[in-house]
Amino acid sequence: MSFLNFNFSAIRKQDAAVTIELPLQARAINVLNIFRFILSLIFIALYLFISNETWLDKNTAPLFFNLSVAYFVFSIVALLIDPLKSASHPFLLPLQVVIDIFFITLLMHAAGGIQSGLGLLLIISIVTASVVSNGRLALFYAAIASLCLLLEQSYQIVLGDLSAASYTQAVMLSLSCFATAWLAYSLAKRMQQSEALASARGIDIENLSQINALVTQEMQDGVIVVDENFNIRHHNLQAGSLLSLSNNHSSNIALTIHAPEIATAFHNWVNGEDASNNSIVSIRNRELKLRFKAINQLRNMGAVIFIQDVSQLQSKAQQAKLAALGRLTANIAHEIRNPLSAISHANQLLQEEERISTATTRILQIIEDNIQRIDQIIKDVLKLNRRNRTDLEEVNLNEFLTDFYAQFCAVEKIPNAHFQLTPLLKKQIVTFDKSHLTQILWNLCKNGWEHGKKQNNSLSLDCHDIGENGLSIQIKDDGNGIAEKDRSRLFEPFFTTKTSGNGLGLYISRELAEANGASLQYQALAEGSAFVLHLKKFS
Repeated sequence: MSFLNFNFSAIRKQDAAVTIELPLQARAINVLNIFRFILSLIFIALYLFISNETWLDKNTAPLFFNLSVAYFVFSIVALLIDPLKSASHPFLLPLQVVIDIFFITLLMHAAGGIQSGLGLLLIISIVTASVVSNGRLALFYAAIASLCLLLEQSYQIVLGDLSAASYTQAVMLSLSCFATAWLAYSLAKRMQQSEALASARGIDIENLSQINALVTQEMQDGVIVVDENFNIRHHNLQAGSLLSLSNNHSSNIALTIHAPEIATAFHNWVNGEDASNNSIVSIRNRELKLRFKAINQLRNMGAVIFIQDVSQLQSKAQQAKLAALGRLTANIAHEIRNPLSAISHANQLLQEEERISTATTRILQIIEDNIQRIDQIIKDVLKLNRRNRTDLEEVNLNEFLTDFYAQFCAVEKIPNAHFQLTPLLKKQIVTFDKSHLTQILWNLCKNGWEHGKKQNNSLSLDCHDIGENGLSIQIKDDGNGIAEKDRSRLFEPFFTTKTSGNGLGLYISRELAEANGASLQYQALAEGSAFVLHLKKFS
């Protein structure tokens, strides 16, 4: 298995090397072809426009011109060949380089030998070819160039009666060819290794960036990045949902405009006023917990803001409590109600006796009151299990509220002047379970009446049309209101500020509202309290 993995890895590396080397080899061939073309034009121009007597021997001048023209034709042919096709045939590049060496050597001979200085052009051809060749080919080019230089110099010595000391310049130039070939190959190899390493690191960074983006987007908490100018530079999907931000990450979004509450908390944190780094703000009827983290250890240079939906956590916790409570409901009903009925029956029998003292009558009445209280708790707990059993129907809201108002005032014995009803101006239909809506409004209105001052207009029920957002029913009282420290726990089960309450009324009301696709919220007033029930219009 490891052998197969090794082969597959080797094949992938070889394929990657081919994809990297082919474009580089093609570019090198283009450079060599252009260099060859320009060089041949320069040779022809020198022969035609500069006096030949100053730098060419009259016997070799025609040979120089003919070689220049032939070199020009060869450069045209090389330019017409597709560089990528040349790169795919490994024998074409060595052949072109060898032909270049022959032409430059012959032109150097026609120009007067190694003293003409044209031999230096060999180094350019060898360097260009060595960049895209392996070590053996680079040394092969240098060997061919050295052999041509030494043969040409030997021919000059035989014909011109030169001394053997003239080999020095040819030998030095040959050594230069070997040195430049190996140096160019070494540098090219290191460059390719660096390029491959950089490409691998780039892939790793890109993968890491995608992983970070995926983790950020899938986080349950909202994340926004804010710069020093209070602009949102980046945010994830959860933050966009909580703050109603657009998904266009390229444009800067002003935090002060889209989330002024967070901007205020961020400003306080920057100025060091928020030492706990645990701010809680209310946005769109949601409690959001904020945590700030400086980007560059300096608060005024921007920060990452983590946003946690506290209301959602509270809702999950309440659902967990409700699930546990639901499992106990059946047992509570059977285990408590049976002995409770026996106690109630015995208490009634004692109350029917003729000679009962005042103290005993008071004790029996206390027993009766607590029996009723326990029975009411059991009824409320049983209702929790039936919260999702909704029987939705179309309800004419004005007619329903009128009937509810009359029934509530009659049962609770409330004067009409103390309870004001403001219905809608026109007919509106909602989809709701009538029994659930009755129970919700009854709980809210009864709480408002108990906490109010019980005078004219102490309690009011107002209905408003809020356009496409639906309808709202607001129940207001003129009581002392709810302390700020108790507002976060207002809808928790078994939390109450009354001495005789069981703390399930508001909790059940909100559960029933959500079961019918509505929402129930508390609204603090300058005097008194208000509960707002948001309903959806029938469509």
